Amino acid sequence: MNPAFNSWAAFFAMGGYGFYVWLAVAAALLSLLGLWGHTRWQYHQLLADIQRREAREQRIRQVNQSQRDQVKNVPRSQEKQS
Repeated sequence: MNPAFNSWAAFFAMGGYGFYVWLAVAAALLSLLGLWGHTRWQYHQLLADIQRREAREQRIRQVNQSQRDQVKNVPRSQEKQS
């Protein structure tokens, strides 16, 4: 089995097309890195949004519960006057 390149210099030169090959490799890796970073950012944004919504729903439930408790604690004499 013969190696494709005789030396590391020949490998990096890629038969005279090294600049274009490594530029394409760099562009692909940068694109993938950008996609990975954007995906992680969206993931964290989604988790933060879910936490905000859950906290809001919890506050709404607490307010509704306290309003129901207040209605239950109103004496009968005040209910008829209203």
